Amino acid sequence: MAADAEPPFPHVAIVGFGLIGGSLGLAIRERWPKAMIIAIDRKDVIETAMRLGAADIGGDDLGLAAGAELIVLAAPALANVDVLLRLEEFVPGPALVTDVSSTKRAITEAARTLPSRLRFIGGHPLAGAAVGGVEAARADLFTLRPWILTPGGTPSDTTLAGWLSALGAKVRFMTPEAHDELLAYISHLPQMTASALMSVVGAKAGAQGLSHAGRGLRDTTRLASSPADVWRDIAATNRDHLAAALEELIAVLQNIKDDLSADGGTVETVFASAAEWKRVLEEPFDK
Repeated sequence: MAADAEPPFPHVAIVGFGLIGGSLGLAIRERWPKAMIIAIDRKDVIETAMRLGAADIGGDDLGLAAGAELIVLAAPALANVDVLLRLEEFVPGPALVTDVSSTKRAITEAARTLPSRLRFIGGHPLAGAAVGGVEAARADLFTLRPWILTPGGTPSDTTLAGWLSALGAKVRFMTPEAHDELLAYISHLPQMTASALMSVVGAKAGAQGLSHAGRGLRDTTRLASSPADVWRDIAATNRDHLAAALEELIAVLQNIKDDLSADGGTVETVFASAAEWKRVLEEPFDK
């Protein structure tokens, strides 16, 4: 599809213009220059977004979303739920609503209260960076990255899937329940682990000790700069699955702790398992 083709959604309102919202705006601008991108966020964020060319108009009024064919909720998870529940008041006409939340059950349940003119399909791009904010946004953030759609009880809409594919994402479909359980292990647990590890190491080593750290600590704690507000919402909306994942990790660490000896086999077993799964992780996966 040519870059000057007519956009499937001529007007797109993005509520929350951080890394994901800003990158989405840039990707839309690059793919469909004729599309109108409406940014809804704080004044200072909107000014930056417009300076970067990621939005055409913007403000902090949710009423700006009225008239948009597609509304994307790109704030933290609980904020997205709050906005979703208020959309009916500000958007009188029909619209397709999606989100980018890292958890799907809470917002899918909230969407059941929407009037029929507002159709919701949950979404989650598996793309990001160690730091947030619109300043870090880039147009290729979603290129060749999975974008999971969780239609829930809403009829599937091929237009949204096609739109995301045209932006370069690899669309996948899951139930909200399966999504939240899987993400607890492949995303939420790694983030909590990296942050906890950096907190423990930093408190013990201090600034002087950290000056001696090599690439291993830096690579392992790459996620430790992630914003707490986003992850607080993720933890709150996926508490059961994340708690189970943490319990499993704690059990493995406890087993290592209980077998710290030259002839103990736990370290060898865990390292062998980790190496094998790391090999699988690094294999190309294009299905």
